[in-house]
Amino acid sequence: MSDFVKHSVRALLFLLVQVFVLHKIPPLHQFVVPYIYFLFIIWLPFNTGRIWLMIIAFIYGLALDYFLMWPGLHAAACVLIAYLRPFLVNILIRQEGAEQSYGAPSINSMGWAPYSVLVFVLTLVHHGYLVFLEWLSFENFWYFLGKVGASTAVSLLLVLVTEMLFYRKEKFRTNM
Repeated sequence: MSDFVKHSVRALLFLLVQVFVLHKIPPLHQFVVPYIYFLFIIWLPFNTGRIWLMIIAFIYGLALDYFLMWPGLHAAACVLIAYLRPFLVNILIRQEGAEQSYGAPSINSMGWAPYSVLVFVLTLVHHGYLVFLEWLSFENFWYFLGKVGASTAVSLLLVLVTEMLFYRKEKFRTNM
C-alpha cells in the first residue's frame, strides 16, 4: 500500500473515531475531554517538511472543526504541534539517528523514552493551547490546570492503548 493511501486512511480513521466515538462520550463534569486525532500529526513521516506538516495539520484540524462545529480551535492547536514537532524530534534523537534510518516517529524508531517525551510534550501543548483558546483567559487558573492535566492524562492513556493495539512495524530504510 502506498504511503499516501496509508496516511489518508489513518487520518480518516482518527477523524471518524474522534467525531463519532470520543466526541459522543459525555465529558466528566465538563472536565475531561479525550482527544486522539492529533496522533495522526505525530505519526507523519520524518521527511515531511515543516511547511507541509503545518499545511496538512491545518487542513486536518479544520476538517475536525467542521464536523464538531468549532470556529478553528482544533486547526490552531494542530498547526502549533506541527510547528513544534520537528524541533522536539531534533532535540530527542541524534542527527544521524532514527530520522535517517526510519520513516516515522514510533517506539521502534526513537525508543521508549524519547517517543514518550515527544508524545507527552505535544499532547500537553495541544491540550493546553486548545483549552486556552476555548476559554481565552486564565481566570480560574487551577481549574485550567486541572482540565489540561486530566484531559492530557486520559488522552495519553488512549495513545498508549492505540500504540499497543495498532503496532506499527517500521521498515529500516537503506540507501533511499
